[in-house]
Amino acid sequence: MEMTLLPWAVFLLIVAALLAFDLGVLNKTDHEISVRESLWLSAFYIAVALLFGLGVWWYRGPDDALLYYTGFLVEKSLSLDNVFVFALIFAFLGIPRIYEHRVLVWGILMALVFRAIFVGFGAAAVTEWQWILWFFGAFLIYTGVKMLFVKEGSGPDFENSIVYQWMKRRMNLTTEYRGHAFWFKENGVRFFTPLFVALILVNFADIIFAVDSVPAILAITQDPFLVYTSNIFAILGLRALYFALSAMIHRFHYLKYALALILVVIGVKIVLMMIGIKLPAILTLGVTFGLIAGGIGYSLHKTKEVKNVLSS
Repeated sequence: MEMTLLPWAVFLLIVAALLAFDLGVLNKTDHEISVRESLWLSAFYIAVALLFGLGVWWYRGPDDALLYYTGFLVEKSLSLDNVFVFALIFAFLGIPRIYEHRVLVWGILMALVFRAIFVGFGAAAVTEWQWILWFFGAFLIYTGVKMLFVKEGSGPDFENSIVYQWMKRRMNLTTEYRGHAFWFKENGVRFFTPLFVALILVNFADIIFAVDSVPAILAITQDPFLVYTSNIFAILGLRALYFALSAMIHRFHYLKYALALILVVIGVKIVLMMIGIKLPAILTLGVTFGLIAGGIGYSLHKTKEVKNVLSS
């Protein structure tokens, strides 16, 4: 597929402007982001992503725009699961809410690099070895089914995780805060604050989630530009949406089942594609949107019932 530098240049300029806005304006002073502010920021990032899709439509045609929007929705949907893990990480380390945004924003910079590596490797692997899509399909179906039957309350064990234990052995970790600094020096010794530990764990979690989300988008298109741009725009908006979702995390109990079904559906889509049955992108887009809407709606309905019972 013919590629030019212009779309990449426009994309990188937009991302650079958004990061400058986040770091230079929103993150200039430490403050706790309210649910209202979070929703407005999330709406802004979604609007930017949708407008970029219109640019793809104008420059590369409606087919590529549809693939971009499908990839964006799939990544946005699967990234919702990240919110639950991020909330658990911050709770585990006791991170003050006023500093959570700083950790998430700097995590974006690392996510840009890691996602580029994953997308580049994945796209190259699929181009060189088409049979690897069989593996992607089976892996997504297995992961989705496993998520459906995961035991209640069996969350990640950060205390005994390899990454956290390695940091405790090899680095000078401290529970002390020095403003929003990730580290500080005292008597010539560098100490790492809980914010640095949170940053590493957040990005490690993002890498783990990329193992699911990147193959899912590669099932929709193997175009590196469409895969990477849809990935990054979804991630940028996720940081903004985090504060609204984390405040209402108890209301989305059944959302994980919708995410699991999305993985299964995309895995089945890959298998069908490999045997010569290609499902239209608009169908994948519709099914993904329907599952997410259903998962959110059912969660809000059930938790409302529980709330009414408890209050009566």
